[in-house]
Amino acid sequence: MTTIAGVSANFTRDLDQNYALIETMVAQARERGVDFLVFPEAAIGGYLSSLGNHGDTVKTTARSLPPAITLDGPEIRRVRQIVGDMVVAIGFCELGTAPDGSEIRYNAAAVLDGTQVYGSYRKVHQPLGENMSYSAGDGYGVFDTPVGRVGLQICYDKAFPEAARTMALDGAEIIASLSAWPAARTATAENLQDDRWTHRFNLFDQARALDNQVFWIASNQSGTFGSLRYVGNAKVVDPGGNILATTLLGSGMAVAEVDIEETFRAMRGGMFHLRDRRPDVYGALTDTDHTAAWKGLTHA
Repeated sequence: MTTIAGVSANFTRDLDQNYALIETMVAQARERGVDFLVFPEAAIGGYLSSLGNHGDTVKTTARSLPPAITLDGPEIRRVRQIVGDMVVAIGFCELGTAPDGSEIRYNAAAVLDGTQVYGSYRKVHQPLGENMSYSAGDGYGVFDTPVGRVGLQICYDKAFPEAARTMALDGAEIIASLSAWPAARTATAENLQDDRWTHRFNLFDQARALDNQVFWIASNQSGTFGSLRYVGNAKVVDPGGNILATTLLGSGMAVAEVDIEETFRAMRGGMFHLRDRRPDVYGALTDTDHTAAWKGLTHA
């Protein structure tokens, strides 16, 4: 059996606050026997303070941006010291280098423990002006870890079935979906649990798990930061799309004990969505001529 968990919590620009919160969540997870713990997007240094036309940009609001760090830097080392033998996924702003030698930023995540970094990911799909602050990644990886083969994705990625499917086809058993997912900016529901963006967040989690018959761990920021109000709802979803545990709007952990091998055997024994695909009829999905692709979809 493997115990997996997603975190809902509020992370800010204050790195000391981040480390203290990580320590608290890891201690609580250890008490509950958690093997794999998924922290939110931007858990090291916080997310952007706003999105859309008023989003943060390097040129205009550099002071409000999260600190840009490297995988081998002191910030990741500190996290590894905290987590010890527990495997965690965690989000941060990664410092990279452009072809011309200039510094660029990525919205990134890594899966690691106290001994090593097993793999990292740079967010591919960018919503609502996020590209004003971050460069986009260009691929998905799946990483062998002590808890199984793990795929990483960040927030808006979950709206694109191709992202999770790519990882599932690469043998992902668990997909960690790290988010800083806010409530709707207009006509926000009085109860955020009823908000339309909360509904989409939860629906995507269940659909992607079921689409690909994988375990899905969703983490999310909670509370507020800048102009954003986060919806929490960290959860664990099984390969049948069933929510095994959720935090709803609150901060905390969604924890579930699962038997990965036996669950796959049972749920993939009849209908196995990956086996039953028909890639010979999916040509429009890989058509890089957007005009042709949209025409095909319009007339489908």
